[in-house]
Amino acid sequence: MNIHIFDHEEQLYKEAARRIIDLVQDHPKAVLGLATGSSPLGVYKELIKSFQNHHVTFEQVTAFNLDEYVGIPSDHPQSYQTFMRNVLFHHLNIDLNNTYIPCGNKEIIEDEIKRYDKLLSAHAIDLQLLGIGTNGHIGFNEPGTPFDCLTHVVKLDSRTRKDNARFFDHLDSVPTHAITMGIDSIMKAKEIVLIATGEKKASAVKAMIRGPIDPIIPASILQKHPNVHIYLDHQSAKDLWFFSYKV
Repeated sequence: MNIHIFDHEEQLYKEAARRIIDLVQDHPKAVLGLATGSSPLGVYKELIKSFQNHHVTFEQVTAFNLDEYVGIPSDHPQSYQTFMRNVLFHHLNIDLNNTYIPCGNKEIIEDEIKRYDKLLSAHAIDLQLLGIGTNGHIGFNEPGTPFDCLTHVVKLDSRTRKDNARFFDHLDSVPTHAITMGIDSIMKAKEIVLIATGEKKASAVKAMIRGPIDPIIPASILQKHPNVHIYLDHQSAKDLWFFSYKV
């Protein structure tokens, strides 16, 4: 694992975004794996800035998102379809026909699982962007998820729902299930960039980096990936014993 610890979040996001920008500049048809939630927002802002300043173009890029809530329509304000359009896609020149987000329609969910896995098998992800949950989840792969799983429907952990309640009117409005890319698919990415900021992520970060590789901490499997970059601030890194990787 390559650990990068920053004094300021702004610099963290700039450096993480630089990995994506460099990739797309070198490989205009790159396949990106994208994440939702608060963790990647700073990175997305930097990508938008770079595009607006004519430093990079996304017109030939293909993008796959990790997950989507099950049981809310795609145009719901808190669906990840809406999220990605509002915070990233509508601000770039990416072709929306080349952006893929799982469909959370309950009526077709089994077919959607098969469709998404087929798409993923046909597109090797060059760089996967991740956050980490306070319980160690990546995507919506909750604690106990087998490392060899593919796309699947998951019942969301109570801790995950509480963490995400800030995006909804109240806890009862948070969906109970989600469809998520599996850990096996995440691990097939050629490069992984994980973002974690804030003290509340410190315990999960320590378990991911220093703990045993165990499904109870899904992110711990990243220890086995040959090309992982972890971007932390001092708060999220506070439980680590080293600071020699500070930049």
